[in-house]
Amino acid sequence: MSSLKNIFSGLQDYQEYLYAHPFFIVLKEKIERAQSNLNNLELQKKITKTIWQSVDASLDVPFPVEWDDLIRIHYLATSRKVTTVLEFGVGKSTVVLDHALGENESRYGDLVRRELRRSHPFELHSIDNNRKWIAHVRDQFELPNTSLHFSKCRVSTLNGRICTLYDNLPNICPDFIYLDGPDQFSPSGTIRGISTRQPDRLPMAGDIIALEHFLLPGTLVLVDGRSANTRFLISNLQRKWTHYYFEDFDQQLLELQESPLGVFNRKQLEFCLGDRHISWST
Repeated sequence: MSSLKNIFSGLQDYQEYLYAHPFFIVLKEKIERAQSNLNNLELQKKITKTIWQSVDASLDVPFPVEWDDLIRIHYLATSRKVTTVLEFGVGKSTVVLDHALGENESRYGDLVRRELRRSHPFELHSIDNNRKWIAHVRDQFELPNTSLHFSKCRVSTLNGRICTLYDNLPNICPDFIYLDGPDQFSPSGTIRGISTRQPDRLPMAGDIIALEHFLLPGTLVLVDGRSANTRFLISNLQRKWTHYYFEDFDQQLLELQESPLGVFNRKQLEFCLGDRHISWST
């Protein structure tokens, strides 16, 4: 199976990439601030949060912009010529992915519509269980390539394993999935008295497992943090996935590395990945 460890090898200069792909404009962040943060941020490290900042739902502390994370998200979408994105958790990444899809459409729109079978080309579908947050993002930013979806999210089970599941998902076939939601406190309900809302527990989304057999070879999943959730996915996914953990970034990638499912999937793999997929076998 092909390794993912070199997937960011083309991203050598973060600041240069940001200037070449100025998504800070749609994020409404000033260029001076972006430059200052990039000059002073150790780009291979996550921003350190206080002991309760990540898990206490009562704390209303906005996280600073993590430019390195956002640059890597944008880079993955553009370097892979992504066409359809499913995002779990609306936020700044939504704005960045919308911008990346706009760039992809400008460069490849005619080719994709002429030669590939993509029913939702250059669309981002982002799902969240917080109506107020969805409204905030919709009001703050222009998102021409994005559909924002609200769905309730509940504690449930998959194959007897406790996890969280959204009630409804966008009916799309993504080639890129970004997993950064839900948080551990908002899913409702319990199973045998267990929920994710206990501070010592962790987010445990199972939606990708439920979708797995509809996904096409070449699908890439990016998980932001959520190591326990990623281990849950790896333990329960049944197809031929390869995984790589970027410990310095605290980001994880899973790629569905199977031989193509017919001529149109093959064309898409050739378009997005070149000859990288040739060694994949069922």
